[in-house]
Amino acid sequence: MFFVKTLEDHLTLHPSFFGSQAKQYVTDLLYTQNEGKNTGVMMIIAIIDVLDISEPKIMPGTGYAMYDISYRAIVWRPFRGEVVDGLVRNVVAGGFFVDVGGLNCFVSRQLIPKQLKYTVEGATPSFTDNIDQTIEHGSQVRLRIKGMRSEMNEMFAVGSIKEDYLGILMQ
Repeated sequence: MFFVKTLEDHLTLHPSFFGSQAKQYVTDLLYTQNEGKNTGVMMIIAIIDVLDISEPKIMPGTGYAMYDISYRAIVWRPFRGEVVDGLVRNVVAGGFFVDVGGLNCFVSRQLIPKQLKYTVEGATPSFTDNIDQTIEHGSQVRLRIKGMRSEMNEMFAVGSIKEDYLGILMQ
C-alpha cells in the first residue's frame, strides 16, 4: 500500500562542499541516496519535498558537517493479505520466485492450484495446465501476500495464487 510519510535522515557533507551552495548539495544528496531505497520495512518511491534542513554540526575529528533533514516521501509498504502484481524471476520444482518492486516473494507448490503442474518441457521450467495457463520466467502474476519477513534493506514474502482471480495475468 502507498503512503505519504514524514521521514528524517542524517547526512554528512565533506568540507570541500561548504559554502553558499551547501544546502543544495545536501538536498541533492538526499534525493540521490534515498529515492528507491529499500529500508527493509518499506520502499521509498519518491521524495515529495524537504520540510527542514538543520544548521550544520561539525563532526569532531573529521571536519565533516552533519545535517538533520526532515522530508515527506511517497513510500510503499506491503501488508499481509494484500494482493500485488509481480514478475516471475525463477521457477523451481518447489514453486516460483516473484519480484514485486523491492519485495522478493516465493509462491510454494502448496499455494499453487492443483491443475498447474510443474514441467521442464520446452526451453524453461514452468507450471502449466497444458491448456491456456503457463507460469514461467518473465510471466506476470497476481498473488496474495500470506506472510512477510524483513531484514536489513530487504523484504521477503510468501505468496499464494490459490484463490479466485489470482495467478497468471493474461496478455
